[in-house]
Amino acid sequence: MRDGLIAVGVADEIRKNCPTISARLFRALRYLHGLENHAKKLGYSQDEIDAYVDDKAEEKRLRAIGADYMRARGVVEDDAKSYCALGRAEIEKSSQIGALLRAK
Repeated sequence: MRDGLIAVGVADEIRKNCPTISARLFRALRYLHGLENHAKKLGYSQDEIDAYVDDKAEEKRLRAIGADYMRARGVVEDDAKSYCALGRAEIEKSSQIGALLRAK
């Protein structure tokens, strides 16, 4: 679940910072729903899932992991071209992040 949430977060940052890439919103919603179902199959209750998703400290930690991932791949804050380059690379390699994005 953690890696899935990081993928969604990175894809969201790319689409917000790159004008030539948009989100595949329905695919992202299905993916998030799938993560939730997987957690339930592992025995987590809805209350536990909600608590995890709503945990501000965990959100901060996952955002930092996502930021590290993007920085390691050449993303520079406030540089749209670097976000676009990462987005195109993720789309091209058909990663989970790329599957959540669409080049315009």
